[in-house]
Amino acid sequence: MDIGLIDADLLDNGTRHPNIALEKISAYKKACGDSVHLLLSYDGVGDCDEVYISKVFTYTTCPEGVLNKLNVHYGGTGFFFDKAPGLPFEIEHHMPDYHLYDDFISREAGRGTKRVHFRDYLDYSIGFATRGCFRKCDFCVNRKYNGVFRNAPITEFFDPARKYIYLWDDNILGYTGWRQVFSELADTGRRFQFRQGMDMRLVTDEKALVLSKSKYIGDFIFAFDSLRDYDLIERKLKIWRKHCRKTTKLYLLCAYESRYVEDIEGLFARIEVLMSYRCLPYVMRFEGWQQSEFRGMYINLARWCNQPDFFKKKGFREYCEANGEKSSTMSYLRSFERKHPEIAKRYFDLKYEQAPILF
Repeated sequence: MDIGLIDADLLDNGTRHPNIALEKISAYKKACGDSVHLLLSYDGVGDCDEVYISKVFTYTTCPEGVLNKLNVHYGGTGFFFDKAPGLPFEIEHHMPDYHLYDDFISREAGRGTKRVHFRDYLDYSIGFATRGCFRKCDFCVNRKYNGVFRNAPITEFFDPARKYIYLWDDNILGYTGWRQVFSELADTGRRFQFRQGMDMRLVTDEKALVLSKSKYIGDFIFAFDSLRDYDLIERKLKIWRKHCRKTTKLYLLCAYESRYVEDIEGLFARIEVLMSYRCLPYVMRFEGWQQSEFRGMYINLARWCNQPDFFKKKGFREYCEANGEKSSTMSYLRSFERKHPEIAKRYFDLKYEQAPILF
């Protein structure tokens, strides 16, 4: 059969991550003797015996009517959010086809795109050692399972020809057999990373020690989703910093529980405590933030925090001033400061380098 695969995220928004589901489908279909190719437009859908379309993001769009074609199959969280059906067992547990995107990469390289843009496609083995999470957060796509369970041994998706490994596990620190996963990763001899924000609330001395001594690549990334967890997160940060002084980043969800002034204040409070543990914030704005009265502040805070070079050197006010007195950045700051001077006084001049160290 002639099989066409479409990475809808790639065609609509562009993405720097390969679609692992499509890579597994490709490998399985090739093993069955089928001819498989990645479609770089929707024009060829009607020429294939079967077409598989996958998307990760809900905001990705597909041409009208394409999903109704008899030869089209589609799936992924972008279509079904937390109700996305899993792949059939024999496909889920097949070694991915890490060469699915080769022609696309060659085309883009010919247009001048640098190799570094495609590192995830070329340098990493990718998979899920575990799946599931017991938290069931309303905003998260990973809530269809009741707990964390083992999905695959590392060897199932590890390609020795690739220099690194990254994992999409939903909550690795919530898995009772986490030690075995880290042991398998160590056995590969490769540096690795978890791309989802790990659950800081589950950090223990043992987990912090194992993580800090592992062959981890890039920043350690955790999540700090709610101000309600402030005290617990701070206790865990103390444990973490006892064992690890490497660059650590925490995702800060905002505009989810509220889009009013208390959300902005709570975001600043979380940023402040991260400064004192020499951690970096990464602001994640939940959909609908654009409708908030404080839309401009969400923009300012995300731009300040999500660029570490700015965040480490400039306080919030300094960052806004650097954009120019007549900039929209300063307009947003002044508007907020007029309405809420007490919050501005408390937080606008905090600086990463001057924050008291609490570890």
